[in-house]
Amino acid sequence: MLHERWIDLRTDAVAHPTAAMREAIAQASVGSDQFGEDPSVNALQQRMADLLGKQSGIFVPSGTMANQLALKLYCRPGDDVIIGQESHSLWNETGSAPAVAGVQFTTVGTNGTFSADDVEAVLKPRGHMLYPPTTLIEVENTHNRMGGLVWDLKQMQDVCALAREREVATFCDGARIFNAAIAGGEDPAVLAAPFDLVAVSLTKGLGCPIGSVLVGSAGDIAKLVRYRRMLGGTLHQSGIAAAAGLHALDHHIERLAEDHVNARLIGEALAEVPGVTIDLDRLETNIIVFDVPDAVAVAKHALEAGVKVLPFGPHRIRACTHLDVSREDCQRAANVLTAAISSCTSAAQLSKRVLLTGPGWPAPRS
Repeated sequence: MLHERWIDLRTDAVAHPTAAMREAIAQASVGSDQFGEDPSVNALQQRMADLLGKQSGIFVPSGTMANQLALKLYCRPGDDVIIGQESHSLWNETGSAPAVAGVQFTTVGTNGTFSADDVEAVLKPRGHMLYPPTTLIEVENTHNRMGGLVWDLKQMQDVCALAREREVATFCDGARIFNAAIAGGEDPAVLAAPFDLVAVSLTKGLGCPIGSVLVGSAGDIAKLVRYRRMLGGTLHQSGIAAAAGLHALDHHIERLAEDHVNARLIGEALAEVPGVTIDLDRLETNIIVFDVPDAVAVAKHALEAGVKVLPFGPHRIRACTHLDVSREDCQRAANVLTAAISSCTSAAQLSKRVLLTGPGWPAPRS
């Protein structure tokens, strides 16, 4: 069925550039970024570094490349990286970490976050005759697969303090760090401060068509110039994309609060539907993750009614709000999803209220 206008909640990266962003792109000053001469790229890199309290930045085509560059910078093949459960680098990058950087992951904690004690229990020393050395600790904030969960600031600070004590590097996959800052009422620089390196996506809530920016020390960013080329990330006249990022930093950060309110609207509606399992305490930002008896069937029914959502497994669905969906769109989406769930849930499933799970699809936090 074709719809005049889809409500696309599969990811916040589907948002189209606004008319004002397109104008900024059209008017972009460009140069050769290969030679460090693109004025728009240079301005974006420094602007992002300043916003996050770091010395320098580097523009890259994608968030996955940004995450891989962190591994290339701090790790050698065979090294160990400590990471939270269901992190993007582990689940959503097609195995690139072991294939490209040659590292292994040790997952710790619960629900995507972990403590300094969790790290202490699994951290492997350098020079051991058997153990792969732990050379990097990675934090994802907000945490995508855990429903846009925002890390506790003190918990991050404690983890990074232990890492410094043990001479282990720290990296924040902060694709949605501005969502975390808005939700927690924190300065983004405060959230970035504990980490050696931070990645920010321009294509998620900020609504840009391409790109991420890594920020850190001047020395680390200088090293990343080589690794970016190694992974094919050097672009030419990329100021066209950087101009969109500069516009987004000026106009799209504060409005993220609207996405959070809209996500709450959908989440609260879903919580009233028999057969749905959702943790509203974890619904802090723009990502709604919920469980139903048959995620594929629900997504199919919703699609037929003009709403696109993303199955995260046999029973789990994710929906993301963003600048392309209004409050009215989200109200309609909530109505469509509740109807789809009701039509896909049998009387027996309703009476049992059983959350079905399968291997690799853990139930949400109670």
